[in-house]
Amino acid sequence: MNTPNPTLDQAVNSETVKTSTGSFATIRPHLEVTGPLGDRYDEILTPDALEFLAELHELFAGTRHDLLAARLQTRVDTANGRDPRFLSETESIRLDPTWTVAGAGPGLEDRRVEITGPTDRKMAINALNSSAKVWLADQEDATSPTWTNVIEGQLTLFDQVRGQLSFTSPEGKKYEITNESTPTIVMRPRGWHLVEKHITFVDRANRRMKSSGSLIDFGLYFFHNAKKLIENGTGPYFYLAKLESHKEARLWNDIFTYAEERLGIEYGTIRATVLIETIQAGFEMEEILYELRDHCAGLNAGRWDYIFSIIKTFRSRGSRFVFPDRKQITMTVPFMRAYTELLVATCHRRGAFAIGGMSAFIPNRRDPAVTEQALAQVAADKKREATDGFDGSWVAHPDLIPTAQAEFDTVLGDRPNQLERTRPEVSVTAAQLLDIASVGGQVTEAGVRGNVLISLRYIESWLRGVGAAAIDNLMEDAATAEISRSQLWQWIHENSVTAEGRRIDSDWVEEVLDEVVDGLERTPTDRFDDALTVLRTSALEPEFPTFLTVGAYARFF
Repeated sequence: MNTPNPTLDQAVNSETVKTSTGSFATIRPHLEVTGPLGDRYDEILTPDALEFLAELHELFAGTRHDLLAARLQTRVDTANGRDPRFLSETESIRLDPTWTVAGAGPGLEDRRVEITGPTDRKMAINALNSSAKVWLADQEDATSPTWTNVIEGQLTLFDQVRGQLSFTSPEGKKYEITNESTPTIVMRPRGWHLVEKHITFVDRANRRMKSSGSLIDFGLYFFHNAKKLIENGTGPYFYLAKLESHKEARLWNDIFTYAEERLGIEYGTIRATVLIETIQAGFEMEEILYELRDHCAGLNAGRWDYIFSIIKTFRSRGSRFVFPDRKQITMTVPFMRAYTELLVATCHRRGAFAIGGMSAFIPNRRDPAVTEQALAQVAADKKREATDGFDGSWVAHPDLIPTAQAEFDTVLGDRPNQLERTRPEVSVTAAQLLDIASVGGQVTEAGVRGNVLISLRYIESWLRGVGAAAIDNLMEDAATAEISRSQLWQWIHENSVTAEGRRIDSDWVEEVLDEVVDGLERTPTDRFDDALTVLRTSALEPEFPTFLTVGAYARFF
């Protein structure tokens, strides 16, 4: 049985505000939890924590809405032919050689291998028992945002920070932390565009709105764990996802500053690593570092969302911006080389860590040939990153850590990082960042079918509450699914033709969908029917949803 909503038993104070034209009543801003309360949820959704979250919303939700509106205007401008650019109004920041970022906090000095994954207890324990230096505790793309995942993910982190994390499977298998030293936790909250529909913010005028997923995820983790993390010798560290401008970074910095002061924590204790995973942010790397400089540890090359962002941004700008099959968009194509070279040079010039992205290949313990190929792909990927100057990189599976670490060990040796490599020879132009046509390649029928299959299977997994899914020996998350469905949309709307001579239209993609569905192994509890609805809405309709997860979350969660 659900326990009472913790906000409903509290009186909401009201006051009368007098103005020159009269007076009106206001109420104290507050949050109302509308999601069901399971076991131990009251340890996370405490009255004090909810009050802190309400303060964050009162102070910062308005700016969030303004920045999301600015994103819409940027999309309109780009659709009308205005390309992203290096900002003339912030040129003085880029030309000023004197400023640097705060850099590594305690426990972040060596980040050569970071393991990413969702915050369910079993996956968390596996990550924490690995030999990675950092665990990216992901409440974003690798976590399906069910109410259970959101709050129980917080409970996972709460317990780990206090040394009490364990898990017993339904089959009776017990999982415990066995590492004497565990990876440093860097938590990734949801992006600014996502809401939390199970918590309602009520403002002073008694207007009700869904809360911000970003503020909920950040606020609960920081409120409950910041002081304990500091006591443990690390600190409250965050990955910031989906930023599209330095003004969005400024908002995060304002939130960090307020949160530290509110809890009596020294200014600058928080450390943030920003994922550069939108083309807009790719042109504002230095400004993003500057806005967060007192709270910043580095930048990450979020390769999959970056590719998705380019497709989304230029989807209606003609054949020059049409990509070939997804597997042909590698990290060595010119525009991706420009992006990663610029990231390393920008970071090291400002004393910030440059963290590489995640190869999608994963091992298969039941198939040695697949594992051999995955290890070879990951070794080549990490060798390139380490040689280019990255200080570390991501993996999605514990079995990949030795391979990734070996490549960074070869370059770093005993050094914890290579911040001294400032790469003064790197000079990247706007044209190089936008040189999509140089990718070359072809759209094939196999590429169309692969995108349909990956999109459908991932969305079905996501709807069941599993946000990171191994599909055909690749680790798929929301970002890779976004690439797949957005390519389908773009190929249809650009009248693309496959290498085999087949024109890609919605009728043919529907035929492929039918074939894929006919080949699936169905169960009474699967979500493929709902996944079909989501995929058709996000890939086959005239309107292009900016994120497939937004509409799907509103409808199905």
